[in-house]
Amino acid sequence: MKKLILSLALAVFTTMAFAQKKVAKSADRNFKRGNLEEAMSDVEEALQHPDTKDDPSVLLTKAKTQTKMFEMEEDLTASTVSLGRDAFENFQKVMEMEGGDKSGKVGKEVYKDDAPELPENLRPWNINTLKFAAFNKAIMAYEEDDFEMSYEMFSLVSDIDPTDTTSNFNAGYLANDLGKTEEAKMHFNRLLEIEDYDKLNTYYFLVQIASGEDQDPEAAYEYVTRARKDYPEDKTLAEFEIQLLLQMEKMDEALASVQEALKADPENPGLLLRYGYLLEQSGDLDGAFAQYEKSVAADEEFFEGNFYAGAILLERARKIIAEINNLTDDEWEEKAPEMGEEADSLYARAVPFFTRATEIREGEASAEALELLFQIHSRLKNTEEAEKYNQKLTALYGPDWMER
Repeated sequence: MKKLILSLALAVFTTMAFAQKKVAKSADRNFKRGNLEEAMSDVEEALQHPDTKDDPSVLLTKAKTQTKMFEMEEDLTASTVSLGRDAFENFQKVMEMEGGDKSGKVGKEVYKDDAPELPENLRPWNINTLKFAAFNKAIMAYEEDDFEMSYEMFSLVSDIDPTDTTSNFNAGYLANDLGKTEEAKMHFNRLLEIEDYDKLNTYYFLVQIASGEDQDPEAAYEYVTRARKDYPEDKTLAEFEIQLLLQMEKMDEALASVQEALKADPENPGLLLRYGYLLEQSGDLDGAFAQYEKSVAADEEFFEGNFYAGAILLERARKIIAEINNLTDDEWEEKAPEMGEEADSLYARAVPFFTRATEIREGEASAEALELLFQIHSRLKNTEEAEKYNQKLTALYGPDWMER
């Protein structure tokens, strides 16, 4: 009797196992026939049964079915992204079940080369198919100005293939533009690990993110240092380095850096301006003015060079006025007239620089220069010129502009 019961139990067990294998085969058959909903239903049933739930071929059928559904989906929505992500996750699980062996039967099926131009029945519908489909959807979304969806699709491609430089850069660029700073850094840092890839623009973005959004000049400086080893001749990186050293108040290092950069690019207005600023901070106003003047000579349309040159002349004039105010009565008669003339001469020399600045930028962008010109002409008793700037400021801010 016991033998009979045991035989019957074995028969039932064998029948059920065979039935589940039939379900798994049905899933594969429905997938190949294009009956995707039926294939998914069969797969889910097979994945619930102990005899087939750990069979990598069953999960592979699910991933392939999801991939085909993903490619066929015309609406780009969050559910489309989720479908693609699920397919990718299932391909990864299949490979985990196979111990990561890409040379085995299942591994070869997962990573077999695909070409979108192949007939549907010849395509492998594997992880490479998923990559192609996601890339196409990323482009489609971008062309429709759906940058959020475009990012999601480029991100999926780059996760499928971390060495895909185009998708990683596009994902990083879009993430940065969308305010997804951490995601942008992930994609850009991934690019830094790829050999023989031109990383210059990637470094630019990482430096800007670190110094801007993250407010971390030390991290930005580390990127610049790393980048300059790869691109020692790049002028933009040299300027970044100086700017960051200034932010970190490392004046000596900044001075050495700008001097070295100017050897390679002696007429760079930005470098000359920074050199002037460093000299000004050290107290060398004459040296600073010389560099500001050089920056204007290098580029007459350089607003900052013109403004800084005029400003330093004003600073020198104000120092003289302060000295005059501290003279004793006896010293006043002897020194004040000559010192006053020297101050007025500096004020007059500042006029062309501020005037040029107001021509380069008009309206409120040059309001400070307009006010300084009004003050200078008033001091020099150039009544008509002072009134001209008074009228310009009145037009901008109204008759009470002095009380702003």
